[in-house]
Amino acid sequence: MKPRYHSLLAAALIALPLFSVSATAEPKRGGIINVATVGEPPTLDPMVSTADLVGIVSQHIFETLYTFGKDWAITPLLAEALPDISPDGKVYTIKLRSGIPFHDGGTMTSRDVVASLKRWTENASRGKQTATNIAAIDAVDDLTVKITLKEAYAPLLALLAFNNSAAIILEADNQAVPLAKVVGTGPYALKERKADQYIQLTRFDGYKSRAGEADFYGGARKQYLDEIRFVPVPDPNTRVEGAVAGQFAYIDSLPVESFERLKGGKSTPSVLKSFGWPVFVMNTKEGILSKLEVRQAVQAALDPNDMLLAAFGSKDFYEVDGALYPKGFIWHTEAGTKLYNQANPDKAKALLEKAGYKGEPLVILTSRQYEFHYKMAQVAKAYFEQAGFKVDMQVVDWATLTQRRADPKLWSIYITHSPFLPEPALSSYMSDASPGWWSTPAKHAAIGPFNTAVNAAERVKLFAKVQEAVYAEAPLYKVGNFNALYAQAPNLKGVEPAPWPFFWNASLD
Repeated sequence: MKPRYHSLLAAALIALPLFSVSATAEPKRGGIINVATVGEPPTLDPMVSTADLVGIVSQHIFETLYTFGKDWAITPLLAEALPDISPDGKVYTIKLRSGIPFHDGGTMTSRDVVASLKRWTENASRGKQTATNIAAIDAVDDLTVKITLKEAYAPLLALLAFNNSAAIILEADNQAVPLAKVVGTGPYALKERKADQYIQLTRFDGYKSRAGEADFYGGARKQYLDEIRFVPVPDPNTRVEGAVAGQFAYIDSLPVESFERLKGGKSTPSVLKSFGWPVFVMNTKEGILSKLEVRQAVQAALDPNDMLLAAFGSKDFYEVDGALYPKGFIWHTEAGTKLYNQANPDKAKALLEKAGYKGEPLVILTSRQYEFHYKMAQVAKAYFEQAGFKVDMQVVDWATLTQRRADPKLWSIYITHSPFLPEPALSSYMSDASPGWWSTPAKHAAIGPFNTAVNAAERVKLFAKVQEAVYAEAPLYKVGNFNALYAQAPNLKGVEPAPWPFFWNASLD
């Protein structure tokens, strides 16, 4: 019952030549790299956060039972192999790799895995999403774990493989929330964290890599680099100038309008095409957007053409598209998209009147660390005001935004983005526990059959019902599709283009 997923286009459609490790010579060992990120991660515990920034850093420290290989196929990481699944799809028996060391000298056993998975089901938004269908998590022996489900649940392995809201494996005695010790099994260990300066990771000499070749996030993870430093650079223009000057080995999330400027600098720019989608997440739990008519007014008011043009400048970097997955993905459907791209402030006004809106502030949380978020917010504010909303736009750093969005009293909309994920159940809106807190009978009626169907073709058909529910109940507003821009130093080799960049198998030439 190995899941079948379509290749994620972001990994395949690269605008410029890729850097790869030579097939004939082993890369040189040693060296330190500085990686410019969009800011300071709010935590290093990827279980309790869905922020991409947290996953980017923490995936070097912690590992999961499974991960994603080439073409986004699920592949074992700390598990010995893909699980043995019972014919009814309810029992997953997972063999663990033996002799896996933790950074502090302990050795992983089923006791650690059971404790970690229980922590995940209690504290991670995607773990809570999964927990409703878990009957038991048991240790069969020291190297075997059994997960028993109440009914078949197709997304389980993808959820166990994902690197944010992640089912990381911690020591059984290190399960506190907040996390007491940043100790995992990954190829790099935390040495020092200086807030707003850097997060310093050093090679874990005891690391036990999988054998064989590298396989995207899976396969062999070789530690050529001595040290990786993640440096928060919140201002996008500073990231651009750092790339031009060759200040960093890798620079993440660059404004696309800087592409021409970057081509003349010391770092090489690259584009990840069909990378992902910007999204306005609505607070369905409290405040004005808890009313469906007000969310529908948001949906009616916005013009994605103007927002995308303001955010990305050139159609080379965006596409106006309301489908939750673009053409080329098995999940693509046009169901419900007649409600996309309305740009109808009069309709929005009428919906606000019907809802009894009395001028309460529409609080928008956004950040300039992702400059395209901020530019979309500015355009959206004008459309909202034209429709009759009173808008309070709050521009904060990304760490503050991720903290505030956890409190439903503090916001109406927060702006974020996501790569196109290989399994829809990985998307935050699928979880009732994710900020936005969309939880309705209509949602559950659509998502329940989708999650329990095990036939791939049937799941594709059922996803159309999920997308219809998203448009009918408006828990979010997809703005469109966009391409992502990053840059790296010419002497940094072995970095695969990926939505969450990773630096095991990377080396300096």
